[in-house]
Amino acid sequence: MKNILVVGGSSAIAIACARCWLQKDSGDGVGFFITGRNAARLEAVARDLFARGARKVETCVLDVNDHGQHRAMLEACSTALGRIDIALFAHGSLPDQALCERDADAAVREIDTNAVSTIALLTRVADMFDTQRHGMIAVISSVAGDRGRPSNYVYGAAKAAVTTFCEGLRARLFKRGVGLLIVKPGFVDTPMTAGLSLPGALVATPDRVAGDIVRAIESRKDTLYTPWFWSAIMLVIRALPQFVFKRASL
Repeated sequence: MKNILVVGGSSAIAIACARCWLQKDSGDGVGFFITGRNAARLEAVARDLFARGARKVETCVLDVNDHGQHRAMLEACSTALGRIDIALFAHGSLPDQALCERDADAAVREIDTNAVSTIALLTRVADMFDTQRHGMIAVISSVAGDRGRPSNYVYGAAKAAVTTFCEGLRARLFKRGVGLLIVKPGFVDTPMTAGLSLPGALVATPDRVAGDIVRAIESRKDTLYTPWFWSAIMLVIRALPQFVFKRASL
């Protein structure tokens, strides 16, 4: 029996992960507590997961930017599922970089959504896992956080903050028997990236990314680049000298 909390449960990657867990279910059953901002979308996801054999699916409308909702959501999750085996953080937004360059308020909103809300909720979730001394936390960051690039440095800055926070938290939780996986996807074909001009050869499906995530959680990995080739790509980008990097179109 496996109990899973999914924050951002109506996102394409989160849905694909949930389906993957159900495909791998050994027969004891998987229970989900999924959160998101849209009640109708959450209910649609819940119906889909029930149809695929989920033991239990509870939904909770949550605006992660409203930190005052975090405690009540986690209390409801504990009531519904009991002990949490896996917590997946899959919420976020893709900023309009040009708008953020013109509008400081827009930039701050995106940092709040993609970094501050994650750090705030993750702090509470980590305390729960610290107490139960069991489980895995998976947080979707991004390859964009590996180096600030002019095309998306607001998003990259937020993801860099999440990655650094998770690295420290992982070392803390390791001593309590809890694992923390930092997920760094590259380009993924989701509604969030719809309309963007992306290099087709580098774009992955949510199902491919989800399969990588589920396997990495099972093997208690620390960091996952997905698809795998992004590890090599970002190694090159990180290694570029600054005098070259600032002239590059990245």
